[in-house]
Amino acid sequence: MTDLSGWLRQGVEAVEAWQRSFADYPAHPCQQVDPDRFRAAFAELTGRLTENYPFFHPDYAGQMLKPPHPVAVAGYLTAMLVNPNNHAQDGGPATAKMEREAVAALANMFGFDTHLGHLTGGGTVANLEALFVARESHPGKGVAFSAESHYTHARMCHVLGMPGYTVPVDAAGRMDLGALEDLLRNEDIGTVVVTAGTTGLGAVDPIHDALALKDEYGIRLHVDAAYGGFFTLLGEEESVDTRPWRAIAGCDSVVVDPHKHGLQPYGCGAVVFADPEVARFYHHDSPYTYFTDADLHLGEISLECSRAGAAAAALWLTFQVIPPTRDGLGRYLAAGRRAALGWAELLADSPHLELYQQPELDIVSYFPRRDSLSAIDAASARVMTDGMRAGRDPVFLSVLKVSAADFARRHPAVKADVDGARLLRSVLMKPESEARVDRLHRRVEALADDAG
Repeated sequence: MTDLSGWLRQGVEAVEAWQRSFADYPAHPCQQVDPDRFRAAFAELTGRLTENYPFFHPDYAGQMLKPPHPVAVAGYLTAMLVNPNNHAQDGGPATAKMEREAVAALANMFGFDTHLGHLTGGGTVANLEALFVARESHPGKGVAFSAESHYTHARMCHVLGMPGYTVPVDAAGRMDLGALEDLLRNEDIGTVVVTAGTTGLGAVDPIHDALALKDEYGIRLHVDAAYGGFFTLLGEEESVDTRPWRAIAGCDSVVVDPHKHGLQPYGCGAVVFADPEVARFYHHDSPYTYFTDADLHLGEISLECSRAGAAAAALWLTFQVIPPTRDGLGRYLAAGRRAALGWAELLADSPHLELYQQPELDIVSYFPRRDSLSAIDAASARVMTDGMRAGRDPVFLSVLKVSAADFARRHPAVKADVDGARLLRSVLMKPESEARVDRLHRRVEALADDAG
């Protein structure tokens, strides 16, 4: 069992020892807190936190949520006691260096020979930054992204005043490059966003094939790997098609969220550019901030200003203990993917459930066997609801709404009596899920059978 409390004590003691190395001073009276009032408020806080779903438990197979690794918690909370701000070197000299080292590890993971990058509050801001650089480098041109890409791209195109173009997907939810090329021939597009792990199905766009279009059409190629980026650590040993992942090294930028598969707490995203010269697009000045280092401060290559140095400390410490390698962090990814593939095999033989499409990463999509879309929709909703309400033995799932056309491409025999339907969706991010799949499958089968 991880001794998290012991690690946290070490962190508190280390920070207190550092604080004692400076001149003593009396605490201001306003720092005093009434102990009874604190106890009452804290009791209410901990009580209200129990209203959350059990994200830590392998029977929680719903959204992309799980607790951070205890190593990351220890690093975050220890640095939080110092409360550094990684906007500028003088706001967090130690954690700014940690951030640069952690981002360099991410760039190396994706195969970038050179890079410029930093941490962000999450994938939304990281993708905003990538599209901001795209706008500045290709002014007046639009952005193309797949119909299965994250909604943030359409939203950020609106924020940045850029035309956004949706590209159809194939029967596996991957960007249709034939349709993309038609767009590139007929529209003024400067940037194409390819996705390494869609948040709905976990599909990976054919990045390696999209690279051929980069030079031909003079486009930027940005990879949204917020969800799936760390799967680049896996390889042929895990029966992974490595071509899209290796191709990221030839793209212009990539986004990844360590607060998903990197074992970090929210919020910890990252954007990495292959060309350090994009720093020119961030140029700005501050009359009181950037004076302690001749090199570019992290705030000078970021749209965000104040950022928690604790996030950098947590990621840095995690990478020291669990490095971003196949034998380090890759073991966590491999376990989740094995869980998804194992569940897919069980679904293939199930009389009550049917696999929607073969998983690529660790997301499994499936539905109760029914003869019409309306019946599938109703049964899926009931399975999810009944699973959450199952007393002391609940199962937590999520649903994914798909169109009748997308469903028919995969399962044409089902009667399309409505425009779309909700399916069941399970995200198996926790390595413990691998040993739980058989039990999860039996529980969901029973729920589907009872759903009528």
